[in-house]
Amino acid sequence: MTDRSVIFFDIDGTLLTEDKELPSSTKEAIFNLKKAGHEVAIATGRAPFMFADLRKELDIHTYVSYNGQYVVLNGEVIYTNALNLSSLGRLTEAALENDHPVVYMDHEDMKANVPEHSYITESINSLKVGHFPTHNPDYYKDRAMYQTLLFCPEGEEKQYEREFKDFDFVRWHPVSVDVLPAGGSKAIGIEKIVKKLGFPKERQYAFGDGLNDREMLTTIYHSVAMGNASDEIKSVAKHVTKSVEQDGIYHGLKMIGLL
Repeated sequence: MTDRSVIFFDIDGTLLTEDKELPSSTKEAIFNLKKAGHEVAIATGRAPFMFADLRKELDIHTYVSYNGQYVVLNGEVIYTNALNLSSLGRLTEAALENDHPVVYMDHEDMKANVPEHSYITESINSLKVGHFPTHNPDYYKDRAMYQTLLFCPEGEEKQYEREFKDFDFVRWHPVSVDVLPAGGSKAIGIEKIVKKLGFPKERQYAFGDGLNDREMLTTIYHSVAMGNASDEIKSVAKHVTKSVEQDGIYHGLKMIGLL
């Protein structure tokens, strides 16, 4: 174990470019890591069904999804953390009054509480994932929900933050925020994996660029922020590499000595 490491990669803005393309240098770097015996994992805010093709392309079977709420190790679910459904119902009512739609998400699908809305279309289409929520306002009532999307302009999530203490709100798009169980994060999901695998902190690495990577980059011993990350995120990481479009993953791995 002493010469093996575990490396966690965010997806959007880290593995994938703004156009949702996987740089050839990144793919080559991932397979070189695996060939060297390292454990390669994904840590993302996406739902599992939103990056199934990427996992297949990179032959990755360990991942933290929904910002830490649904964690899989070698194809087996090892940890889940669902939203409080009573509070989610109250959030839905408040959002409807403000014309702020929501999308409910479990490990298999996502459903919107309204038939259509421009905010949903704009933000979901930006992911280029080939999935779009259909209408089912009761979807959350009889199953575990690991994340909900609340669609509102920047700043308007503050009213929900004040009222709904069961949830954390993390913006990922100008008109959308992730709604997570309070205290949930990628860092907690990662902790579940590294405890199972037994990697010491000195052998743990993480790459990210977004606000939902803050806890991960703060707690992981070897943290790397992408060059396209905000100054806020760069400030909490131990290292900063080039942007994803400039082969940032490859250069970052070279910089920290894993390639």
